[in-house]
Amino acid sequence: MIIAGVLTPLEDILREVLEWLHGGVGLPWAWAIVGLTVIVRMLLVPLTVKQIHSMMHLQRHAPQMKEIQRRYKHDRQRMNEELMRFYREHRINPAASCLPILFQIPIFIGLFFVLRDFEKEVLPQYPKSAVDWLNLVDITEKATIGWGPLLVVIYVVSQLSSIWLTSTTMDKTQRTIMMALPVLFVPFIVNFPSGLVLYWVTTNLWTVGQGLVTRRLVPRTPPAPPKRSSRTPPRDERGGDGARPEGEPPRKPAPEAAGPPRRVRRKKKKRARR
Repeated sequence: MIIAGVLTPLEDILREVLEWLHGGVGLPWAWAIVGLTVIVRMLLVPLTVKQIHSMMHLQRHAPQMKEIQRRYKHDRQRMNEELMRFYREHRINPAASCLPILFQIPIFIGLFFVLRDFEKEVLPQYPKSAVDWLNLVDITEKATIGWGPLLVVIYVVSQLSSIWLTSTTMDKTQRTIMMALPVLFVPFIVNFPSGLVLYWVTTNLWTVGQGLVTRRLVPRTPPAPPKRSSRTPPRDERGGDGARPEGEPPRKPAPEAAGPPRRVRRKKKKRARR
């Protein structure tokens, strides 16, 4: 298979890391997969930081982008052109938020091939090692066997949670599609080895924790000022204590309306008597 041939070096690395975590560190095979997931996510921390910065940048300009979408909602092509121009002007890279996922896809596929041949290539070297997770599932068997469906349910819940925390800058349609994907992927996930589902559950839980920290670090977008209608009276006519906000210069009194010029009556000088 072409993909398996291209990913052979990555498979060898993943296999060696699993064997080191099991034979060197002493972890069971299931927890070795969890440890492998943690190592992968730690190596992706620089991309994760870049993802967080991209999310902050997108949230900062979210009101302007929503205004563009509202203005050109009836012209999809024009809306995309205006959004791309807006991205270039403000140096926004929407794809930066997807980098950690893109780099995990080859690892996911490589681990799939490692677990597929796990009983032939790895387990003969460790005949007495256990391949179960919490005495519930066998990491080399499909997720439909035993308590595998429970692991699939945990996968769906963790995937939905991670998507909900990382898709705050998407519009409602895109976010709805993303939230529906984990459920649509279940028929394919149940045919994967349970160890692969365990890997994805662990990375989802990592993403959930990362999302919770990000929500505390990313400042909230300030609310847009209310639109003033023609019926809204001026501030001075609304009543109140008349206090002005701090930093606002005092207002000058309005000049009185100009009226007709005032006539000045001059007194007549009396003539001196001779």
